[in-house]
Amino acid sequence: MPSTLLAKPNINNLLSSTAMALCSAFCPRISANFRPKPFSSSPSKPLLSLSFKVFSSQATDASSQDKFSGRVGFLGLGIMGSPMAQNLIKAGCDVIVWNRTKSKCDPLISLGAKYSSSPEEVAANCDVTFAMLADPESAIDVACGKNGAVSGMGPGKGYVDISTVDVATSKLINEHIKARGALFLEAPVSGSKKPAEDGQLIFLTAGDRSLYELVSPLLDILGKVFCLVSHNTQIFIGGILKPVIELVIASNS
Repeated sequence: MPSTLLAKPNINNLLSSTAMALCSAFCPRISANFRPKPFSSSPSKPLLSLSFKVFSSQATDASSQDKFSGRVGFLGLGIMGSPMAQNLIKAGCDVIVWNRTKSKCDPLISLGAKYSSSPEEVAANCDVTFAMLADPESAIDVACGKNGAVSGMGPGKGYVDISTVDVATSKLINEHIKARGALFLEAPVSGSKKPAEDGQLIFLTAGDRSLYELVSPLLDILGKVFCLVSHNTQIFIGGILKPVIELVIASNS
């Protein structure tokens, strides 16, 4: 009996369809805002050079949004955080950085970033603050601990946690942020150092829709796929869905 050759599925198509399916499950009318871009067959493209941005059924299309004009804070400059912050700076964003080890801020300062000595000071001086921390304990400490970001939050400000944390951690940080009158978005990132450098990351977000719409131009700089999978500010599921995306990546690497 002749053998059958099975072509290995294209990783871009798989990730795109997987992310689309996940988001569509929570946003049934997502196709109204789906804007595909043509795929490239160029082998020089990064592995995660995905071809679309995903939005909720009522979210504003990023192509129609103005460039983010506020000041952006970035907390945590590790393997992932540093290249992400660099991309924001290179895109022309006004960025203030903080890291426990101050020397990790120096390369970003040389690119034009400003430095603040605490998460509280960063949040107090920024319109939106991103946090990319190593684990739930660090995420809680940087947000809610002494001189934490929460102390610098207030009405009109937003906090976007792109760390990989559990639901309980997201809920705790959300409660503290909301108590200050600010907005919160859970946005765990899928990807690694190279996609972070290339702006090819994936974000499955949950939280305040208005904050999601505000920071979409920033997510557009950092990633190639992002969507709001839940706009119930008491339900955080981005971190739960993230392993599905990473399983697709691992099985096709």
